[in-house]
Amino acid sequence: MAKVLKEGAAYNQRDVIDVLVEFSCFKDRVEKKFKEVARELEGKPNEHDLWVGLYLISSDYADEQYARRKTVDPIQKIS
Repeated sequence: MAKVLKEGAAYNQRDVIDVLVEFSCFKDRVEKKFKEVARELEGKPNEHDLWVGLYLISSDYADEQYARRKTVDPIQKIS
């Protein structure tokens, strides 16, 4: 969904809330795991942009990994 949001598609209120909840959970997990990095970002003028960029990168990566796992390698299929 992150890719589509970057492209500027329209969504209903429920879809937007779902994305915001997912983003908030992502940010909480990252802050918990990487406390020092999160403290360095805190209060910076572009903190929100950095968090959004990190979220979009990670969600794109997760989408690519999911798609890669779904495809079956022809070599594995033969054996």
